Amino acid sequence: MPTISVVVPAYNGERTILQTIESIRKQTFSDWEIIVIDDGSKDRTVELVNTVKDERLKIFSYENGGLPVARNRGISHAQGEYIAFIDADDLWTPDKLADQLEALQKNPQAGLAYSWTSVIDDKAESIYESNKVYYQGDVYADLLTYNFIASGSNALVRRQAIEDAGEFEPTLGSAEDWDYWLRIASRWHFAVVPKAQILYRQSTGAMSSKIDVMEKYNLMVIDRAFQVAPAHLQHLKRQSQAGVYGYMAELAFRYAPATDKVKLTSQKMQQAIRLHPALLRYRGFQNLIIKLLLTVILSPRIATYLLQLFSQMRAGELKLD
Repeated sequence: MPTISVVVPAYNGERTILQTIESIRKQTFSDWEIIVIDDGSKDRTVELVNTVKDERLKIFSYENGGLPVARNRGISHAQGEYIAFIDADDLWTPDKLADQLEALQKNPQAGLAYSWTSVIDDKAESIYESNKVYYQGDVYADLLTYNFIASGSNALVRRQAIEDAGEFEPTLGSAEDWDYWLRIASRWHFAVVPKAQILYRQSTGAMSSKIDVMEKYNLMVIDRAFQVAPAHLQHLKRQSQAGVYGYMAELAFRYAPATDKVKLTSQKMQQAIRLHPALLRYRGFQNLIIKLLLTVILSPRIATYLLQLFSQMRAGELKLD
């Protein structure tokens, strides 16, 4: 039996599936199996996966059921003591599995290990890094306020924790991973690997059309979570909802069409502030306000130039004498 089962849901993933599989095969820890769940692909996904000559790789084809169902089908085939998930357009750094496995083995109370995330574009070039967080142990209250795991391609989960949590919720069209991590966090501790090891791909062209969908399902996950959360954590619900609107404001600023950017970003920011005014103290939210004001006050060309300089300064690429 392999130590780790890696579940890869794939729907029409011909552009990126081989890159994803290669990033798994390059892991420094090699006692794993790859389970590709073909979720009714209409392109060359299956054909391409079958070109990979590795006895540790298996592919199972089904009619389309959606991402949560594909992950559940992958779990049903998994033989490993630990289970990892990676979507068919995301990548891992080579030390991801080794480091997360070590974190779980050092902490028997932990059911899930996670790392930091770098967001990449269609060309696998870095856009930005997600927040560097250090939540570990009992993280339930922290995870209720926002999904610091960041994506479904991050976690390595102990099999017993999988069995305790049950299946991914098939009715969720987005944020089903946050819902699942919350169920694990209510029963298990988490372990953190403080490195950016997940390369999460955001497709710029498709993101603007997904913002409303993501908002809807993130808010649905919050409602589900607080229906079962203990009484002493109920006060966190408004903060959690505000975090979703804040994140939607950030996505709107990055990806909404130029004609809608200011209006949509402002709208989401106002919803966030009404729910949790303390957001105004957070540096990330303050930065977003500054960038929005620059866009409103200046011409688009000058605003874009200054925002690029701003990003370079934050990344340390621009030195001021």
